[in-house]
Amino acid sequence: MSIEREQNPVDVLFVGAGPASLAGAIHLARLVKKHNASAEKKLEEPMIAVLEKSAEVGYHGFSGAVMNPRGLRKLYPDLEAAGVPVESPVTSEEVWFLTAKSKLNVPSPPPPMINPFDNHGFYVISLQKLVAWMAQKAEEEGVTVAAGYPAAELLYDDADRVIGVRTTDMGLDHHGQPKSGFQPGMDFTAKVTVLGEGTRGTLTKALVQKKKLDAGKNPQVWTVGVKELWKIKPENHKKGMVIHTMNFPLKREEFGGGFIYHLDNETVCVGLVSGLDYKDPLFDPHLALQKFKTHPKVAALLDGGEMLRYGAKTIPEGGYWAIPKLYTDGALLVGDSAGLLNPMKLKGVHLGIESGIEAAETIFAAMLADDYTEKTLARYGERVMDKTGDIGGELYEARNFHQAFEHGLIPAMMLHVPLQLATKGRGLKERYMAHPGYAAMKKLRDYYPGGAPAKGEGFKFDGKLTFSKLDDVYRSGTKHEENQPSHLRIADTNVCNTRCKEEYGNPCQHFCPAAVYEMVPNAEGVTNIKVNASNCVHCKTCDIMDPYQIITWVPPEGGGGPVYIGM
Repeated sequence: MSIEREQNPVDVLFVGAGPASLAGAIHLARLVKKHNASAEKKLEEPMIAVLEKSAEVGYHGFSGAVMNPRGLRKLYPDLEAAGVPVESPVTSEEVWFLTAKSKLNVPSPPPPMINPFDNHGFYVISLQKLVAWMAQKAEEEGVTVAAGYPAAELLYDDADRVIGVRTTDMGLDHHGQPKSGFQPGMDFTAKVTVLGEGTRGTLTKALVQKKKLDAGKNPQVWTVGVKELWKIKPENHKKGMVIHTMNFPLKREEFGGGFIYHLDNETVCVGLVSGLDYKDPLFDPHLALQKFKTHPKVAALLDGGEMLRYGAKTIPEGGYWAIPKLYTDGALLVGDSAGLLNPMKLKGVHLGIESGIEAAETIFAAMLADDYTEKTLARYGERVMDKTGDIGGELYEARNFHQAFEHGLIPAMMLHVPLQLATKGRGLKERYMAHPGYAAMKKLRDYYPGGAPAKGEGFKFDGKLTFSKLDDVYRSGTKHEENQPSHLRIADTNVCNTRCKEEYGNPCQHFCPAAVYEMVPNAEGVTNIKVNASNCVHCKTCDIMDPYQIITWVPPEGGGGPVYIGM
């Protein structure tokens, strides 16, 4: 069936209203205004648009987050005067090594070694509040910010140059057939399309594969962060305090750690980051968070409090060697879509903002030259990857960090990490190679030669301190139109029902932090995969960690997903 689609030509299109895209849009609008205020040959005022898949900008914004203000100060030198919504400056910080019952404070490494946990001068923030504020500032600069418009696919011209995106069709039923009120997706065409979709972006994934932008690079490796927002008793609250933890509840072979950030108004966020390169096929990040809260120090902090919100997000931690080629004809990659996160410090908001600024500088130069080819856009990749620049220099000093944990916590902390801190990221050699995270997962019979334990290991959720996945998903505010095509596409469910069940015990039941996947018996008592797509919190762990790589996450209808107020 031929579908007539509305055409929306713009000059520059940013996909995803995160900090990277919004910073780029703001800076580009300013560059053009500044040029036209003094130049003899003025530029025609460009149409700059930002498309966002959530119903309101910020609803899908999710991070820890402790923010290095370096990036934002390039746009707003005086954060307080500009009204940037920060929760608190960091007032104190601690690092804990936990066992199941005890805590040991970890001292800072001595100078001149890098201190991964130095947050002096940084701010505790809500990413949702920050991007909502940035969207307002972008609109004040004349940028069009359109929420509720998920981009479903990239558009190319006959020369295979990216020329824009097509948004999702609205009003299809579960079988993909038009319902009453069906609205076909629209085509947004642009001279340059900037992909800032966040982690494991659908269009970014397709573009990287099509253009082989990851050739010669380390495979990207992710972690997943699961987090709850709590209101606690005033006497337990220390505004601006930042705590990071290691070891418990993770096994020493598993990468990751916990965090507790004290925000404003007696709220704290309590979370756990787990490496998506673990071996145990039954590992459950959500369950690990619940266990983390049972530690006496954490439980005492939350005692008498109320859990307000829950969410999850994957984080690109492959580092410098895993960053793909960041440009191609007609397109640039920014922020988490580009893998621009410092895995040593677990910070990427400022790098995303700085990448958006660099993208704007490159696009502005392309406007002056009226040339949007790869040759001109290559300037962006060169500036971001420059080992002497703000972005490239910082990432280069953490270039081998995640790889240092390949053999577990103890070898990393005793040898690799101290050596890297002392050698500014080099360690034992210039480049540590890496493997796709899902490839590390072992089969059930290999990891549990004596037989696998029961699901959940007998852990009981009390509904006060610890919560089931469904309870937590309810607090994520997640909503999807039920009668629509599933946005979680499994290439072959027979693999799930037979081979995966036998070999791995269907790990999607465990690694998904939102109870999307479950094995349900049919009338004959045979279990088959059931996908509860309406539970999805858009973390994309399934797209990343499925051992057969047959799950693909695509955007649902516009506006669907979590509502991360205050997260």
